Amino acid sequence: MFDITNEIYTDHNKAREHLEAIHWPNGPNCPHCGNADSDRITKLEGKSTRPGVYKCNECRKPFSVTVGTVFERSKIPLNKWVLASHLLASSKKGISAHQLHRMLGVTYKTAWFMAHRIREAMKEDVQSSGPLGGEGQTVEADETYFGKREDGYISPQRKGRLYKSKKTAIGKRAVVSLVERGGKVRSFHPQHATKKAVRDILVRNVSRNTNLHTDESRLYTETGKEFASHDTVKHSANEYVRGAVHTNTIEGFFSIFKRGMKGIYQHCGETHLHRYLAEFDFRYNRRTALKISDAERAEDILRGARGKRLTYRRISETAHA
Repeated sequence: MFDITNEIYTDHNKAREHLEAIHWPNGPNCPHCGNADSDRITKLEGKSTRPGVYKCNECRKPFSVTVGTVFERSKIPLNKWVLASHLLASSKKGISAHQLHRMLGVTYKTAWFMAHRIREAMKEDVQSSGPLGGEGQTVEADETYFGKREDGYISPQRKGRLYKSKKTAIGKRAVVSLVERGGKVRSFHPQHATKKAVRDILVRNVSRNTNLHTDESRLYTETGKEFASHDTVKHSANEYVRGAVHTNTIEGFFSIFKRGMKGIYQHCGETHLHRYLAEFDFRYNRRTALKISDAERAEDILRGARGKRLTYRRISETAHA
């Protein structure tokens, strides 16, 4: 049970010790040169030195546990970062920057910045995680459309001019998600949900010996032939389940995502959509059904903070590729 009076949420030094226990279970490591020899690392102590600073005797550089993380050089007390991480980890549909600003006692701008840094820590390292699915495994793939595109829909058939159509999908942001039954989900925001873009997402993220389940969309017709099997359900004919063939798992994920985006966040710039997708993917991949607690989820955020330095300028200006 969440206890807001826990010292890691109220005391900067206790929060730092908590972060050190997560990142340095066997003692401090120098983030500059990688030195992990405790005999070659000195803890700096004195009136002019803040707690938690070490010096590496190999590269002769000082460091703390926050160096090389999304918390580096932050003037926000570390206990507030730990509390914000727990709040984002434990809320099923997210928590708004306005709510964070009220609970943490920081400005709205600071809360917004903190939330985006934490979402960066939530981002999965796809390369180390490997592909979804595998022999005997089932992966559901589907696309949805959410929010108005900020640049309009550029039509290749109309020589780069905006496509002026009232169809539902045109002019909205595309989201393509892949979910492994009983396992993880991965979500993407392609510029356009075309056959080529969907194929690229599938072949890069799903093992070829996987059973692929989709709806009748033509986006998957040809690409589905590249997998062990490809079964579809015909939603246009009110067919949603045929034996073990369905896309209900991915539809359930989309439902949580849209309820969170509409009810909690309300507005999301297209530039930042990929970070919100990373947030919802993170929580789904550590859901209660997998016996993962809120505290464990929060620790995973703190663990994932390393190697993802993010500045306010980068958050504000970087667009999703």
